[in-house]
Amino acid sequence: MDVRHPAPVSVIDRPRQRRRNTAGNERLTAWVGGTLFVLLAIEGLTIVSIRALLVPHVVVGMLIGAAAGLKILSTGYRFMRYYSGDAAYRKKGPPAPLLRILGPLVILTTVAVIATGILLLYVPVGRMGQLLQWHQASFVLWFLVMSVHVLTYIWRVPALILAEFSQRVPIGRPGRVLALALSLIVGAIGALVVLGPTHSWLSTFLGGVTQH
Repeated sequence: MDVRHPAPVSVIDRPRQRRRNTAGNERLTAWVGGTLFVLLAIEGLTIVSIRALLVPHVVVGMLIGAAAGLKILSTGYRFMRYYSGDAAYRKKGPPAPLLRILGPLVILTTVAVIATGILLLYVPVGRMGQLLQWHQASFVLWFLVMSVHVLTYIWRVPALILAEFSQRVPIGRPGRVLALALSLIVGAIGALVVLGPTHSWLSTFLGGVTQH
């Protein structure tokens, strides 16, 4: 009698696991992209009246920084797997050319806007001039780059997010939700940390310091 032993489960499921990995990465990026879209809109509103909305501006800015960091990790992971020759990611295709160009700019401008923003909270009001200009310039560049980056994929976000609910518990969804939640928690903690020095000169700033 011909007795055939089934192939190990790990061997059978490996291609499927790889496909799930690429789908999970894409969905995580979609979740973060949608979150950034909302946060960017809120941050834009705070700029309209920055004096009155300085604290929300700082809080939302820190949340954006944390979410952007997660997005950099998720897209960077895809880049790494694709260029390292992973079969599933190679089959899915290369990242969009525009995103390959914008990727380094997103990282550099994200670091610049967050670093200058935090430094502004630690310098005397009278010495904010040059640093404030750097922060404003880096924010404008970052906003433009990140907006293009987000809008490139935003049209796909609803379908990818809805796909999370096509099954009762899609594979990896708890991990994706946890990753996004943790990034926002990190951003909130960062906001609490930097708001200490903010409040030390907030009354002076709101009281009518010279605008730069």
